[in-house]
Amino acid sequence: MKFLQRKSNNFEGISWEIAYSITEFLLLPFADTQGLQLLHFWLFLGIYLAALLGNGLIITAIACDHHLHTPMYFFLLNLSILDLGSISTTLPKAMDNSLWGKRDISYLGCSSQLFFFLFLTGFSLLTVMSYDRYVAICKPLHYGTLLGSRASAWGSALLNSFLHTANTFSLPLCQGNVLDQFFCEIPQILKLSCSHSYLREVGLIMVSACLAFGCFVFTVVSYVQIFRAVLRIPSEQKQHKTFSTCLPHLAVVSLFISTIMFAHLKSPFISSPTLDVVVSFLYLVVPPTLNPLIYSLRNQEIKDALRKLITRYFSETINCSSSAAQHL
Repeated sequence: MKFLQRKSNNFEGISWEIAYSITEFLLLPFADTQGLQLLHFWLFLGIYLAALLGNGLIITAIACDHHLHTPMYFFLLNLSILDLGSISTTLPKAMDNSLWGKRDISYLGCSSQLFFFLFLTGFSLLTVMSYDRYVAICKPLHYGTLLGSRASAWGSALLNSFLHTANTFSLPLCQGNVLDQFFCEIPQILKLSCSHSYLREVGLIMVSACLAFGCFVFTVVSYVQIFRAVLRIPSEQKQHKTFSTCLPHLAVVSLFISTIMFAHLKSPFISSPTLDVVVSFLYLVVPPTLNPLIYSLRNQEIKDALRKLITRYFSETINCSSSAAQHL
């Protein structure tokens, strides 16, 4: 870690601050003892494998079943890809540090982790999916024309992550290289920045917060319109069938918003590094792990596609084993 002098003006005259040319960051460990570190490793490994299995099955089922090649399931496939990517951005490094008792992450690794984390955990795709449900129920004649919205969602997430990452890592850092978090997060990096140099990033965060709030309002308005349309359906059975197509997405949105709000809007009086790590772990890990379960439990078409996929796999495995045994 190299030291650079940086001049700054204040009311008492001229002072000098020490800015660091950082080559690595030190992350917050989950535990102080090797035994607890290994326990965390096995816990993370189980969660990660569950997320890989659930999202991988949904991606494969949608890709292989032509009956699911509709905008609704196309967006669900994209959501599963995002979930796989988001949990793969942070959890493998946490597992590596827990297994080997390390804390370090390189400067390039930290910036890459932040970029992909911001890119893969955006609210844009969930907003587009709510609009997809609105069009399917309220304007069915226009359904099937939404695939361009997917490109808009990915593009906005890419632009947002690029701006935040470039802005954050262009700040001079004067407060060392220790992050009070188990992954690279903007608020923790800003704590290391020189005085007043972080204000532009705070302004960018406020703009992003306004955009996220706009997405939230758009989602709420979409579901208000959906509720009104469903209530106008004369048959109670058709009401239930129509609204049941929205329940998985509504549950996923509620889970995402509740974990994010709990993580970022909790009282500062109950804040501590340990609690911050636990809360961040919840909103990073819980949605990607539970989303496949939510969709597979509430969606009969997904369950049928998964059943066909698993049945076909075991049938082919048995046939291959039988053929191999006959050749022997």
